[in-house]
Amino acid sequence: MPLARSLSVTSLSGLEEWDEEFDLEDAVLFEIAWEVANKVGGIYTVIQTKARLTAEEWGENYFLVGPYVESNVRTQVELIEPTNPTLRRTIDKMNASGCKVYFGRWLIEGSPYVVLIDVAFTAWSLDRWKAELWDLCDIGVPWFDREANDAVLFGFLTAWLLGEFAAQSEEPPHIVAHFHEWLAGLGLVLCRHRQLPIATIFTTHATLLGRYLCAGNVDFYNNLAEFNVDKEAGDRQIYHRYCLERAAAHCAHVFTTVSQITAIEAEHLLKRKPDIVTPNGLNVKKFQAVHEFQNLHAQSKNRIQEFKSGLQPGQTELSSEGKRLHKTVRKSKYSIQYFVNHSDVTVIAFFIMPARTNNFNVETLKGQAVRKQLWDTAQTVKERFGKKLYESLLVGQLPDVSKILDKEDFTIMKRAIFATQRQCQPPICTHNMLEDSSDPILNCVRRIGLFNSSADRVKIIFHPEFLSSTSPLLPMDYEEFVRGCHLGVFPSYYEPWGYTPAECTVMGIPSVSTNLSGFGCFMEEHIADPSAYGIYILDRRYRGVDESCNQLTSFLFQFCKQSRRQRIIQRNRTERLSDLLDWRYLGRYYIAARHMALAKAFPETYLYEPHDPTSTTGFRYPRPASVPPSPALSRHSSPHHSEAEDNEEDERYDEDLEAEKDRVNIRQPHTLGFKNKAPSALLCLPNLCVPQNF
Repeated sequence: MPLARSLSVTSLSGLEEWDEEFDLEDAVLFEIAWEVANKVGGIYTVIQTKARLTAEEWGENYFLVGPYVESNVRTQVELIEPTNPTLRRTIDKMNASGCKVYFGRWLIEGSPYVVLIDVAFTAWSLDRWKAELWDLCDIGVPWFDREANDAVLFGFLTAWLLGEFAAQSEEPPHIVAHFHEWLAGLGLVLCRHRQLPIATIFTTHATLLGRYLCAGNVDFYNNLAEFNVDKEAGDRQIYHRYCLERAAAHCAHVFTTVSQITAIEAEHLLKRKPDIVTPNGLNVKKFQAVHEFQNLHAQSKNRIQEFKSGLQPGQTELSSEGKRLHKTVRKSKYSIQYFVNHSDVTVIAFFIMPARTNNFNVETLKGQAVRKQLWDTAQTVKERFGKKLYESLLVGQLPDVSKILDKEDFTIMKRAIFATQRQCQPPICTHNMLEDSSDPILNCVRRIGLFNSSADRVKIIFHPEFLSSTSPLLPMDYEEFVRGCHLGVFPSYYEPWGYTPAECTVMGIPSVSTNLSGFGCFMEEHIADPSAYGIYILDRRYRGVDESCNQLTSFLFQFCKQSRRQRIIQRNRTERLSDLLDWRYLGRYYIAARHMALAKAFPETYLYEPHDPTSTTGFRYPRPASVPPSPALSRHSSPHHSEAEDNEEDERYDEDLEAEKDRVNIRQPHTLGFKNKAPSALLCLPNLCVPQNF
């Protein structure tokens, strides 16, 4: 199949091969973020999964800088003595001057070095540093904003660390400091104001003002050019935070965002056009199960089905062969009525999102106890049956089923069945909600009357806390739960990147996202027909709410019409897209950003010569060999498909042949080499700036 090519700034092959390798022997990289060894949000995932690739590139000259949080350090960090003599002198000097700075290895893949700064220990300097910030930048931070106060302390301490490291270096160093988000941005501003010999990069994963505006139900993306940003930030009492973020964006040598949609947002709200888009990746090797991912899906699906059976016993009359679908919804504010309810397929919709609760509810726990009782009863009857069957065969007689299962066995089974009977409808929520009357999901359930009755084709299970393998109710990690679902639904309005659909993709699970998410835009650009690969992209930018809801309904309805065999084929296609999201590919954008920053900060050593990409760069996945995914005359997939489905379609399909055609359209990953070179190195990069028209 011929390549379908398109010129694009974010095409994975849009970065040409390096004309010269960069000499990184005398360069040091500091990556600064509030979420280093401190899980708060999605930036933690970015840094954690990217650490191995960055550590391979920079070796002993790569250091992550974050806040010291004792509870996290105990479980995630091994404290050791600094191995770099310059850094050792720097930390000793800071500790002797009234700081508490720790050094260690972060116990994640790649084991990167971390420098952790105790922000609370230097809180006595807060007023002095806030006054200095006002004198330098005219930015005032109110006393009651604890998060902004932490940003001030962290910013001054990181600038102190970088400045001290430069001062302690025996030779003029080439330092790259990469700052993530506004909480770390003040350190960048201070580095530039103090004219430290440091190449700076600032990455915004989501703008502050964008988050607040989208939370206010405004037509955000279609009115970006119309917002009075100063007034909007002031009205929401985040003007000081907005100023810190905007100052960091303008002071950085290189400014990056994580997606094209966020680049548009940053250009209008932060008033600077990003130099390069650095999409978020994943360590795909962590999720890969080679040929086993279909079997893992089946195993996890069975565990989810067992949990569902405890909540809704007696309502599993449909065969598991293609007649029951699990969906998961996270961070979604949509009404449940948009799920299909006019089909012979039973849809089990899981809503996994945190809410205020006080504990598991009694009906949920009782249901799981009854399910366990049913299992124990079945095991008891099975053992009795097996013993009588063995005794019959031992004497050379064929068993008489009416004698093997006696009245006592039937009595035991009847009692177990009676124990499952409820006097009320099965529970919808697994926990006791503290704000039951105001919860949008529960209110929607009441409004449309979906109470998990036996006649409902859509069953709702609302689990208002994050998943954990240690949960006494549903002991499954998020990754394991996702593998057991058929479809992930994430129709967010504001999602600068979107790790949840990306995680679904690398585990071979189709997903619904939007063209307002970074993931959705990225997939639209690189895949000619995303829905054929199980990537359903909802249009929320150019359509009204009702139109978008109708489109979501159509996606869900079409998905529910697929046979089990069609879903297996689609999962194979979805899983093959995982290479697109691997840091082995997407890490090159961060490499380009760092090289660009070095060339701008140290032009006498590193030369940056941008030029336009050639007409042969860029690629897109083509449409699959069989569209729609409904073949029938191929050999059996794993797990084995239903023979009843063999004659459903006439389209010929060969999984290996189609996979080979897809592989042709993606460049295989390779390791970039960085050899010791002369002090001067030449860098040639394509024009990586975000285009005017997206």
